[in-house]
Amino acid sequence: MVAIIDYGAGNLHSVKNALDYLGADAEITSDRERILAADRVILPGVGSFGGAMKSLDESGLSGAVREAADGSRPFLGICLGLQLLFERSEESPGVEGLGIFKGSVERIPDCGLKIPHMGWNNIRTAKKSAILPDNEPFVYFVHSYYIKPENEADISAYTEYGARLGVAAERGKVFATQFHPEKSGEAGLDILRRFLEV
Repeated sequence: MVAIIDYGAGNLHSVKNALDYLGADAEITSDRERILAADRVILPGVGSFGGAMKSLDESGLSGAVREAADGSRPFLGICLGLQLLFERSEESPGVEGLGIFKGSVERIPDCGLKIPHMGWNNIRTAKKSAILPDNEPFVYFVHSYYIKPENEADISAYTEYGARLGVAAERGKVFATQFHPEKSGEAGLDILRRFLEV
């Protein structure tokens, strides 16, 4: 079973619809025991870093997410779900993230392009990935921030948007994407299919 974590700040149904299309047994849940009993876990998210961390803390799910992302099972963070896996974000100074990956989430530098970055862009893998193809697929973004891990080897993909931006992370069975695979057509479905096969 794939647990899609519901903490009040997610694009839950589009993720579930994509998994249903792929024939996966997926469930939207805020139940700690269901999350920790799942074979795979997805942390989606839209909104602000600080607001989402407040929701996770107030719902008591922060600990469950950290436990689910301990590398013992496939785990996928999507969009804000990627950012929350880091220690901190420029969006919400002083707010502590989940700290699965060491490093920060930083605002896309002002380079004359529209921020937030919304729309389709290709990604380039930075290392061999279990879920990302190396054919530079076009995927769908809606974001104003990018990841800057302490260990650059945690980055699994970049995109170019005025600058080279880290937009996916991977370590062991823990994966995360700034883009939305569930809104990225066939390329996104392929990424979710790969996640289901890990």
